[in-house]
Amino acid sequence: MEGKTQASRGTFQEKASMAPMMQSKDFTMKAMRFHEFGGPEVLCYEDVPKPVPEFGQALVRVKAASINHIDIWAEKGVYYKPSLPHIPGSDAAGIVEEVNAGDESFVGRKVIVYPTLACFHCRLCIEGSHNLCANHKTLGAHVNGSYSEYITVPIKNLMRMPETLRFEEAAALPLTFTTAYHMLVDRAKLQPHETVLVLGAGSGVGSAAIQIASLLGANVIATSSTEEKLRKAQRIGADVTVNYTEESWAEEVMLATNNKGVDVVIDHVGAATLAKGVKCLAKNGRLVTCGVTSGNEATINIRELFMSQRSILGSVTGTMRDFLAVTKLAAEGKIKPVLDSAYRLRDARKAQERLLSRESFGKIVLVP
Repeated sequence: MEGKTQASRGTFQEKASMAPMMQSKDFTMKAMRFHEFGGPEVLCYEDVPKPVPEFGQALVRVKAASINHIDIWAEKGVYYKPSLPHIPGSDAAGIVEEVNAGDESFVGRKVIVYPTLACFHCRLCIEGSHNLCANHKTLGAHVNGSYSEYITVPIKNLMRMPETLRFEEAAALPLTFTTAYHMLVDRAKLQPHETVLVLGAGSGVGSAAIQIASLLGANVIATSSTEEKLRKAQRIGADVTVNYTEESWAEEVMLATNNKGVDVVIDHVGAATLAKGVKCLAKNGRLVTCGVTSGNEATINIRELFMSQRSILGSVTGTMRDFLAVTKLAAEGKIKPVLDSAYRLRDARKAQERLLSRESFGKIVLVP
């Protein structure tokens, strides 16, 4: 009996010692996160606590996430300074695994995440300007993001994923296409047969803007740095292409418009292009800017601005209405995210380095 008792105790102790190991797999996940600010080198692939959805949230198993410059700014602590350690990543597509006090029919559904976390009840949100909500946060910039196996997000931020898209394509849709749509439709109020200049065609916003502008019936001039990228820009809707590495690129744009200038400039580059972009505008032309990857400050000729009644318009991400619109267009096959490459989650450093190299055309995605 004594032997049996000892054996039983030993078996029980073995089971007890195994229990935490078994539980750890259920309560942890793999993620890329950083513990200090810096470049891509600060990202660490490690086990982190699996998030638990709060009231009104869903737990989403991430099937694909895409890379954006906002991820790198969060890592550097520039413009955004999240609490450390932090998981970056604003774009995600995946499968709902759990909801907390929500519609249970969401469980098992393929979804895309709207990355702007707004309050949805302030005056601006009620008016539809979720991107301007005073309490808004951006997934991956202010709160833990999609460089992980799981994320928790408000159920109201989820949109059914079009069956026409793969997860990698769906993850490339939210931030860039919503931003480009907001710039062209809400801010520039682009009209058919107007001419649009898209600066940096190879970027996510650039490749999205070309497609949306072309779909709206505009004539599209696109700039990029290589002949290969310019050919790709033409394949997705650009009518005229210009190599911006040439000092005279603005003059080439003017020649393409018979020196009338363009009606709309889409600029996400910032300091390096803004002044020349303004010079390319026709009378009553509108330059819309949404990014500063080349710097914050630029000098323009104010007299040229007002004498031709040109406008410079700021634009930040997009509204829920914009997100719904681009998702619908994608479902109908009228627009399609352009994929540059896909990397494993553990290779997020390499993916960010490719983005920073400016060799990519379209979106770079991560697959957990």
